[in-house]
Amino acid sequence: MENVLDVFKQRGLLKQTVYEDELYEKLGKESVTFYIGFDPTADSLHIGHFVQFMVIKQMLKYGHKAIILLGGGTGMVGDPTDKTQMRELMTTDVIDDNCRHFVKQMSKYLDFNDTNCRIVNNADWLRDLNYISFLREIGVYFSVNKMLTAECYRSRMEKGLSFLELNYMLMQAYDFLMLNRLYGCQVELGGDDQWSNILAGADLIRRKEQKPAYAMTFALLENKEGKKMGKTSSGAIWLDENKTTPYEFYQYWRNIDDADVAKTFKVLTFLPVEEIEELTKYNDERMNMAKVRLAYEITKIIHGESKAQLAKQQAEAAFNGATENMQSITLSAQTVHNVIDVLIASKFALSKGEAKRLIEGGGVSIDDHKITQFDQPIPQCALDKGEFVIHKGKKNHLKIVLE
Repeated sequence: MENVLDVFKQRGLLKQTVYEDELYEKLGKESVTFYIGFDPTADSLHIGHFVQFMVIKQMLKYGHKAIILLGGGTGMVGDPTDKTQMRELMTTDVIDDNCRHFVKQMSKYLDFNDTNCRIVNNADWLRDLNYISFLREIGVYFSVNKMLTAECYRSRMEKGLSFLELNYMLMQAYDFLMLNRLYGCQVELGGDDQWSNILAGADLIRRKEQKPAYAMTFALLENKEGKKMGKTSSGAIWLDENKTTPYEFYQYWRNIDDADVAKTFKVLTFLPVEEIEELTKYNDERMNMAKVRLAYEITKIIHGESKAQLAKQQAEAAFNGATENMQSITLSAQTVHNVIDVLIASKFALSKGEAKRLIEGGGVSIDDHKITQFDQPIPQCALDKGEFVIHKGKKNHLKIVLE
């Protein structure tokens, strides 16, 4: 029987483990309970989260048992990892509302009626925690000197690390301990930026409970420059279609760098590695076909086949200039007085300053008319038709219908 650890390595997902030989044997012989945590820092999951869903689905496929942990408790503190300053503290109402959004989204990709996949909220044991008891039971196992060598803390030392945030590692480790006690959870999984926190939990269980516990981290979604993928000028690539439309989602993957296509296929789709290698072996215009397939496959997983097909048709229509199938929005003719208004209404620009820079850079056209002045009105011929196509660069096209 194939071991899921081999699958993770083959697809370039696995980054770090501890006691790997022991874990490999366990994953190959028995059904292992694992968990992955998600802090509700927004009202929607984004594409970075979805990497972990792909990991979960692979683990379930190979017979292991999943615990999805919502951070209703840890979200009240805020993970300092990858942050230059302390996160803005959220109220419990906001956190709980975000958790509800997460559950609704997660239910599209995971079956919580399956006995092998459960969802748990760490608010159940963290919000009413007795702090002195917690320090006596858990704090004694942590060396502050060692904690401060962890990248999640070390990178913040110059700008300042709050005592509130210093507690985060202990709380995440305590989550692992509680899940081990309640459900026999033996492995914590997560993104590689969580390595220190995940390792702390495995170490706590081994020292305090004298029981086996393991840590496993996975590759972050990064481009060839090492920057996180799934980010655009307007922010994250969200799974909520009201924040990132299926068309925008599709277009993001359709336009990624050629060098990132094979890796993204392996991380965000279930296509066999052999097929991926065949699709991405070219260094010429044939990579465009691979990117079309990539965009379609990822959009289908996230938004469903019909919306993926529509996004593909809209993208092809925009490329070919076929306006009847192009993605469109309707705007009131009374609210758009010039090209800048259209750029902002279409979300091609987030501010008048950004719109002005786009126009001055020569990146904006309406139909076949190049826009050269930042205060240029919409061409009269476009207004007379009642619709037009606005172009931002070579890859972003949108039909505007006036009413």
